[in-house]
Amino acid sequence: MPVPSGSALTPPSCKLRQALAISVGLVCLDSWVFSLSQGTWRPGNPRLSPVRALVHHGEQSGRAGLIWVPPIPGDCWLLAAIASLTLNDTLLHRVVPHGQSFQNGYAGIFHFQLWQFGEWVDVVVDDLLPIKDGKLVFVHSAQGNEFWSALLEKAYAKVNGSYEALSGGSTSEGFEDFTGGVTEWYELRKAPSDLYQIILKALERGSLLGCSIDISSVLDMEAITFKKLVKGHAYSVTGAKQVNYQGQMVSLIRMRNPWGEVEWTGAWSDGSSEWNNVDPYEREQLRVKMEDGEFWMSFRDFMREFTRLEICNLTPDALKSRSIRKWNTTLYEGTWRRGSTAGGCRNYPATFWVNPQFKIRLEETDDVDDDYGGRESGCSFVLALMQKHRRRERRFGRDMETIGFAVYEVPPELVGQPAVHLKRDFFLANSSRARSEQFINLREVSTRFRLPPGEYVVVPSTFEPNKEGDFVLRFFSEKSAGTEELDDQIQANLPDEQVLSEEEIDENFKALFRQLAGEDMEISVKELQTILNRIISKHKDLRTKGFSLESCRSMVNLMDRDGNGKLGLVEFNILWNRIRNYLSIFRKFDLDKSGSMSAYEMRMAIESAGFKLNKKLYELIITRYSEPDLAVDFDNFVCCLVRLETMFRFFKTLDTDLDGVVTFDLFKWLQLTMFA
Repeated sequence: MPVPSGSALTPPSCKLRQALAISVGLVCLDSWVFSLSQGTWRPGNPRLSPVRALVHHGEQSGRAGLIWVPPIPGDCWLLAAIASLTLNDTLLHRVVPHGQSFQNGYAGIFHFQLWQFGEWVDVVVDDLLPIKDGKLVFVHSAQGNEFWSALLEKAYAKVNGSYEALSGGSTSEGFEDFTGGVTEWYELRKAPSDLYQIILKALERGSLLGCSIDISSVLDMEAITFKKLVKGHAYSVTGAKQVNYQGQMVSLIRMRNPWGEVEWTGAWSDGSSEWNNVDPYEREQLRVKMEDGEFWMSFRDFMREFTRLEICNLTPDALKSRSIRKWNTTLYEGTWRRGSTAGGCRNYPATFWVNPQFKIRLEETDDVDDDYGGRESGCSFVLALMQKHRRRERRFGRDMETIGFAVYEVPPELVGQPAVHLKRDFFLANSSRARSEQFINLREVSTRFRLPPGEYVVVPSTFEPNKEGDFVLRFFSEKSAGTEELDDQIQANLPDEQVLSEEEIDENFKALFRQLAGEDMEISVKELQTILNRIISKHKDLRTKGFSLESCRSMVNLMDRDGNGKLGLVEFNILWNRIRNYLSIFRKFDLDKSGSMSAYEMRMAIESAGFKLNKKLYELIITRYSEPDLAVDFDNFVCCLVRLETMFRFFKTLDTDLDGVVTFDLFKWLQLTMFA
C-alpha cells in the first residue's frame, strides 16, 4: 500500500524524531510521517472519506482484510484481536467511539477507550502514522481509505510504551483490553468433550475467540504447514455451524487469518469439493469466499491441527449453562516486592507464605444445572491473576514473569477469625485445595473452580521468589461471596517501662558501668558506639559493620528519661538487657547460621520481638535495613527494633483517648521526627 504522490509527507522535527524513536522502538523508519488530516490515498487522489477513514461502516468494510506488515514479528496476536472486534459493533464502538471525523473542528487527534487493569482509560493519539519505504508500517487495512485499525494500534502501543513492546503475546491480552472480559484457556489435546457446544454458546453471547498452533522451536515461528496453516500465529474464531453433508451433520468452525491471506487448504477450505455437496443457499449464507483470510474447516480437523483455544467472556457466565447468570465481581490490586512480598511458589516453602493473601467466603451453592454434569453441590467462581505494565518494562530489560496461584481451605479453627496473614507453619502443614492449571509467563492466568461452601485463601505468586511486579486479582462468583485481603493489624506488645532503682542492679553490672562511663558516670552517644562495637566484635559468628553513630543516638533517645542526651546507670542497664534479648532473637531466626538474617527471616524475628506490622511497613523496613543481597546484619536488626519501639511509644503517649488516631501540629511533628 504505497503512499501516493501528493500525500502529506512531513519531515519530522527534532522533537518528533525523538518521539518516534521512543514510540516505535528499535525499528528503523524513514524520516517521514504520513498525516491523515491532509493526506490523499486512492488512485485519482480523491479526498479521504472523513468517517470511513476512522471507523468501518457496512458489511463490506467490516469484513475487509487487515494486512500485517512484519518489521516487528510476533504482533499477530493483537491483529487477531482487532479483527475479532469487527464482529461486534457494540464492542467496536466502545473502543472506537462514535463522532470522530476530519471535519467539524478537527484538531488532528483521535481518542480510543481501552480497558486497563480494572478501569476504562481514554487514550488520545495524533494523526501521524509511521511509514517505511513509502508504506504504512504495522497494521493497516486492505481498503485504502480506512485507518481506524492503524490508529487503534497506535493507541495500544502508546499505553504499552512503544510499537516494539507489542511483539509477542496472546490474543487474550487484546481481547481483554478491548472488552474488560475474562479469558478461559482450553488445551485442545485435553479439551472437554462438549467443547463444540461451548464454542457455539460463546459465539452466541458475543465472546471473542482466538486459537493458535504451538511451536517446538524458534525456527518454527510463523512456519507454514503444507495445508497452509501458520505455526505460532494467532487466528480469530469467527463462527461455528453444523451443515448437512451427504445426509450427515458435520460440525464446522470458521477461522480468520488476520494477514488477509494464507488460508487452510484442507477439507472445507475455500473452493474445496465438500462445498459442492452443500445446499447452495446454505453455502451462500456461510460466506464461502476466496483469499479473504477467512476460511472454514471441520471441527475434527481443528482439534487435530490447533493446540490452544482462548475464549474471552464479556462476563464469566458459565458457557455450559442454558441461562445467562449475573456474576459478582471483585478486583484487588497487589504487589510483589523483593524481600518482603515476593515469596515465589509453593516450591519455596521458606518464603511462599509472605506472598499477598486474599480470603474468599463461599456461602451459597449454585442453582441446580444439569449442564454441569453430576449433582454434587458447589460454588462456582473464576479467579484471574493479571500482571501489570510488563510490556512497558521491556525497555528496561524486563518482561512477563511466570505467574500462578494456589487456593487453600481455611481450617475450622480459623473460620470467621479476623483477617490475619497466614504464616509459614500453616502452609507447611496444609496442601492446596485448588490451583491455577499452570504457572506461565503470560499476562494473565485464569481458572474456573467449583468448591464446597467455606472459607478459602488465595495466594498469587511468581514462580520464583524475589521477582518484583504489580498485579490485579479478579474474583468472579455466581452467588454472593465475601472477599478481603489478608494483612496483619499494626500493633506492638511493648514491655512495661521498667522503673528501677540503682540498688536493684547487680553489683557486677555497676562495676562494668563505672568502668565504661568514665568520671561523669554517664554514657554519651559516642561512648555507647564504642562500647557496643567493642562488644559485638567479640561475636565472630555475627555479620556486622558495627553500630553507626546515628543508630546509637536513636538508642539514647529511646532510653534517655531525663533528656540530657546521655544514659545513666539505670537507663544503660535497661538498654543492655534489651540488646541481649535482641541478640537471642537474632540467633534464633538466623536459621542457616550465616551470621545474618534474610529479609524473610527478619519478618518472623520482628514478630517474635512483639511487633505486628502490615506488608507495606515490611516493604519499607526491608528497603531501609537490608543489604543489596537482602541480608540483615545484627546492628541493622537492633536499629530497626529500637526505631519501632520508639515510634510506638511516641504514638501511645499521644493517643490519649486510645482511638488509634493522633493529631499534632507542625512543631510536634518536627520534634518527633528529628529525635526518633
